[in-house]
Amino acid sequence: MSKKMQQIAVPLISVLLGILLGAIVMAIFGYDAIWGYESLFKTAFGSLRSLGEISRAMGPLVLIGLGFAVASRAGFFNVGLSGQALAGWILAGWFALSFPDLPRPLMLLATVVIAAVAGGIIGAIPGVLRAYLGTSEVIVTIMMNYIVLFVGNAFIRSFPKSVMQSVDSSKRVGANAIYQTEWLRSLTANSRMNIGIFFALIAVVLIWYMLKKTTLGFEIRAVGLNPNASEYAGMSSKRTIILSMIISGALAGLGGVVEGLGTYQNVFVQGSSLSVGFNGMAVSLLAANSPVGILFAAFLFAVLSVGAPGMNVAQIPTELVNIVTASIIFFVSAHYLIERLTGKTVFELFKNRKQEAGKVRGGKLG
Repeated sequence: MSKKMQQIAVPLISVLLGILLGAIVMAIFGYDAIWGYESLFKTAFGSLRSLGEISRAMGPLVLIGLGFAVASRAGFFNVGLSGQALAGWILAGWFALSFPDLPRPLMLLATVVIAAVAGGIIGAIPGVLRAYLGTSEVIVTIMMNYIVLFVGNAFIRSFPKSVMQSVDSSKRVGANAIYQTEWLRSLTANSRMNIGIFFALIAVVLIWYMLKKTTLGFEIRAVGLNPNASEYAGMSSKRTIILSMIISGALAGLGGVVEGLGTYQNVFVQGSSLSVGFNGMAVSLLAANSPVGILFAAFLFAVLSVGAPGMNVAQIPTELVNIVTASIIFFVSAHYLIERLTGKTVFELFKNRKQEAGKVRGGKLG
């Protein structure tokens, strides 16, 4: 099997195995898995409003997934996407509340730029530390998640009382800053579908082009494969490391503002890191860091998220959908772990085992 076919087969098999494992868990606890999945997909695809909600959920997942993919292509595991997304959401929300009278085109442009810059700065910090001090980006990005969470919560509580609805939550931003539009609501039966999905589609094209067709994309992939060899080839691995983390953080920040101003339309204190950040990582892992694949993986995750409440009809806890999601990521990760440890893919291992078994049988017959 070719490498390209393996990249397609692994996610598909992982999805099927995840759904199968979810069904087994449901059966163990006495639930009807067929009825449960039927209710899930009926809820997800049963109305125009549900389709709009799927598009709404896809926007931040695609953007954050692309952010993880860029960092991953450069050889880094950016666990700080949640913090980068939250920074973009909070600062863009603060701007929208502070300048409510800006014209809508200027407001949308400003919130997008502010969110991207905020996420890019938070992403640049672990990039600089890794490039110049050799620190682990995993540890630094995890710590940055906590720093952004607690500093962000303190910042929200310091907002002027005039823009606060309660101690922990702001008022809704002005109509000119909301990413939802009247024509999208009317098109999808009053769903929360917003322009974030269009940002995501544009980002998919731009990131694909950058990685495949530009010098920067080639340098990112080269540094990810072998930083020492790229240095010998005349590339600056430090510059590439920092740039890849800035781009990764900027995309996550953009995903955060799409989640915040597109779905919730305000800013509020968070009890933990944004779950959408970790879901975006899972989307990218499922898509093997392919920009086009991320679009389809985000669609799957959005369907599971939107359809989950429908499982209540079958008297199945919606938390079981999380088991399906986690199982899919487990099987994808297992493939990459085997490849990392053995230097061979699962398919190559099965092929070698089959050849060895054939030789053993041949020896016995001889």
